[in-house]
Amino acid sequence: MIDRRMIPQLGCEISRLGYGGMRFPKNGDEVDVEEAVKLLRKAYDMGVNYFDTAVVYHKGESEKIFGKAFEIYDRSSYYLADKMSIWVCKDEQEMKDLFERQLKTLKTDYIDFYLVHSLNRNHYQKVKEFHCVEFLQEMKRQGKIKHLGFSFHDTYPVFTQILNDYDWDFVQIQLNYLDWQNQGAEQLYRELEKRNLPCMVMEPVRGGYLATLDEQRAKPFLEMEPNRSIASWAIRWVESLPQVTVVLSGMSDMAQLEDNVAMMTNFEPMNEKELEAVAKVVEEIRKVNDIPCTGCRYCMDCPMGVDIPEIFAIYSRLKIFGKDKSFVEDYKEVMENGNGAEHCVGCQQCMNHCPQSIEIPDKLAMIHRLYLDKKAELEAAEAAK
Repeated sequence: MIDRRMIPQLGCEISRLGYGGMRFPKNGDEVDVEEAVKLLRKAYDMGVNYFDTAVVYHKGESEKIFGKAFEIYDRSSYYLADKMSIWVCKDEQEMKDLFERQLKTLKTDYIDFYLVHSLNRNHYQKVKEFHCVEFLQEMKRQGKIKHLGFSFHDTYPVFTQILNDYDWDFVQIQLNYLDWQNQGAEQLYRELEKRNLPCMVMEPVRGGYLATLDEQRAKPFLEMEPNRSIASWAIRWVESLPQVTVVLSGMSDMAQLEDNVAMMTNFEPMNEKELEAVAKVVEEIRKVNDIPCTGCRYCMDCPMGVDIPEIFAIYSRLKIFGKDKSFVEDYKEVMENGNGAEHCVGCQQCMNHCPQSIEIPDKLAMIHRLYLDKKAELEAAEAAK
């Protein structure tokens, strides 16, 4: 069984690993509901007791899957985390209606950990306008919410403002060994440490990026522990931080689940040599990856149909693996589906939701130009044969 720890500030015994419901397996474009339910129930059987979802995950299907998966269990035997995605609400009443729908979808009378979702300066303005926190505080007084927190994607000054404006029970931040300094994650973590607020962690493997490193960049890991998965290093690094309460992982198959649970069973924090190996890997990664996309899909849906996360993923694979032909073929397929970057009109709607503050239109234009250049180079090489 996976390790669990009592968190005094919350009065809860929480498994070190939490299950994030935003990357379930798919059949084509649709979520494989049966397989997703199996994964959640298997995780429960293995001792995972913290399960995190949101109304925007899998276009609303994630919450439904959670409701189906856990209806057979004693409600007091697991913790549900859900979120108020304020940007999907057009007014205050719709926000209130959404919360009640979430309870029904999850088939529960209460939500253990409820978060104001993906706060940045823009979303926070809407939260204030809709009196969102005040409403959720009332839901907490009524027992419909046990613990109230927020997830965050912005700068340190915005972070401290939100922390100071309300009394929070916990906070969820993006934290991994690559973003520790690159995205200012250490500063956010230290603030939570100073305030003794439980820290829930999302994106420990950065949307899967830190699980797909090539052998050259992962060499320090492979030399030290050749049989340990690359992803496990990222999750262990996060879990070694003392203020971290739970590490969320969006596990897409049974192998990922079993690997993560094994790593969080009889857990030991990283030693000095392991931390040195991580530092070497970070140094190598920073040389190549210049778009910090995690694949969270908050930028979607694009009104022009551009598949932003997929285009960034294709570019990331090029930077990591250096395979021009695969890059051209993959990007061409996106274009043929009508989702290429050439359709971007620079409306910047995507940027309002991007947790990483990526200059998305500029990056899309760069990638499209790169595609044209790589395509021309490959055609010229073929013609020269």
